[in-house]
Amino acid sequence: MPRGDASEAIDCLPSVNALPPDDIAARLVKQGQGKANLSIGALAPLALLAGVYISFGSLAAIVALAGSGGEMAFGAAQLFAGLAFSLGLILVLLAGAELFTGNTLLIVAWAEGRVTLLAMLRALGLAYGFNLIGSLAIAGLAMAAAVHLSGEGAVGVAALELADAKVKLAFGPALASGILANMLVCLAVWLSLGARSAADKVLVIVPPITVFVAAGLEHSIANMFIIPYAWLVQQLAEPGFWVLAGVSADRYAAITPAAFIANLIPVTIGNIIGGFVIGGAYWFACLRSRSDAVG
Repeated sequence: MPRGDASEAIDCLPSVNALPPDDIAARLVKQGQGKANLSIGALAPLALLAGVYISFGSLAAIVALAGSGGEMAFGAAQLFAGLAFSLGLILVLLAGAELFTGNTLLIVAWAEGRVTLLAMLRALGLAYGFNLIGSLAIAGLAMAAAVHLSGEGAVGVAALELADAKVKLAFGPALASGILANMLVCLAVWLSLGARSAADKVLVIVPPITVFVAAGLEHSIANMFIIPYAWLVQQLAEPGFWVLAGVSADRYAAITPAAFIANLIPVTIGNIIGGFVIGGAYWFACLRSRSDAVG
């Protein structure tokens, strides 16, 4: 049999290039149809898992920050925390789960007329609710496991400091921070859809996620773990923890369920806007503009 020329052999090799934006947009439309049509029996456990996975990433970030005060430059500590948090979205996108913030990219399928507004809102609402349940479950388990005592209480203090800063954010900054955070999260999701392998997906997920955490931006699902976990530490930690950590519970009195809800409202709105901005921009550039050109 003739072996053929070199160009034929090269053409037969699988492509290792990332998908172009037009193909990613088309893939996102198809994926959005599937997400919007998931039954609650499928969506509920997948959304629960997304809350669990983001909580794992948040816990990893807290551990990375533990004890860093005075020992490491602020920027370096934040970068390490961002790298650690990347675990959460890696698990969501590679293991498969339904994350509210990433699912704001359903706007592409809706804008393309493949998903109804009601179906999009249903998918987002259910994902949000079950993400919350999964996050709260991991917060409770982390408290029961006494993770806050690790590093001579440094992990508990890191959680308290992080949550304290979040609940003290005013509405406007929290809203703007939520927009920026989910723009980066959705860019990570967008890039992962263009990746050809699991290794490629990990490589493209890490940079945007690291930046959003390093910059201290607000992610609603991460906050569903961080703030309740810190509140549990503030309420339930044994007296020995406060002695070990060298701080008092009164210092973190601002961390309350009411403050948690007050943080979630602007951050969630901001996350929705950020996701819609990224999804809407790519829909306009890759799908609407192409359709107009053909027409």
